[in-house]
Amino acid sequence: MTHTDIEITAELVRDLLCDQHPDLVDRPLRFGAFGWDNQLWRLGDDLAVRLPWATLSADALLRKEHAWLPALAPGLPLPVPVPQRLGEPSERFPRPWIVTTWVSGTPADRAPVTRGEEAAEALAAFLTALHRPAPEGAPPGRGRGGPLADCAEGFAQQLASATEMGLIPDPDAVRAVWEDALAAPEWTGPALWLHADLHPANVLTADGTICGVIDFGDLCAGDPACDLAAAWILLPDGAVGRFHDAYQPGADGATRRRARGWAVLRALSGMLIGEAGVHGRPGGRTTWGPPAHASLRRLVATAGH
Repeated sequence: MTHTDIEITAELVRDLLCDQHPDLVDRPLRFGAFGWDNQLWRLGDDLAVRLPWATLSADALLRKEHAWLPALAPGLPLPVPVPQRLGEPSERFPRPWIVTTWVSGTPADRAPVTRGEEAAEALAAFLTALHRPAPEGAPPGRGRGGPLADCAEGFAQQLASATEMGLIPDPDAVRAVWEDALAAPEWTGPALWLHADLHPANVLTADGTICGVIDFGDLCAGDPACDLAAAWILLPDGAVGRFHDAYQPGADGATRRRARGWAVLRALSGMLIGEAGVHGRPGGRTTWGPPAHASLRRLVATAGH
């Protein structure tokens, strides 16, 4: 993570709005959250300001959301943060920033799904709507949505690290799930629109079920298995089958196997980030550990099914 040299304050955000979007400057403004790439500031009741603060790649991701998400959002059955305004780099702040709609809810890493069947249907409906053939010129993934084999080195490194830390009781069982996914036939259909970053901190819940999806910075075109992995990460025990029944037109066996491989990658990453949080290391998030451990347990327990 590369933190910006400029401290982002309410005064700075207010000045940026005054310079470029003065009709919004009188709205109440308060800090919302630190994301992986961006800071989020609540603007009134229905808007939010997102400013890059921790990664150099955040600029391009914000511009990508602004370019593509407004056309996709109306067809999605869950609320998403629809870009409304673009802020251009300036002397005050040398990076782009955006104003989006505000999406209510609590991130699932802090408020996990408890109503499994309802959440499975909500997630399936969202992905059924999103997974449409992407147009020519749609953005490619950043290591997501392509062949699983491209991630083999990353898998090996993460598994070795997690095992060395004592986080993986049976690394061979984890490796077996990965190898089965790797052996599955590759996606030969059209490149579909993907969210590509459906981990618990990017999915919102209310009353035990899914109520919104945020952070479309990794929006890209590719293999739907990348997104279908979310069922293993987000849903409680016994709910994945309901998700598969509800997702249309339905994923074939090979796609489900690849999805399990993507889920293993997501789980390992979440475990390592969670462990970093436990020890107070930069980039660590303590809340990412529990859902990652639960996901990996489910994947190993259902191997071969």
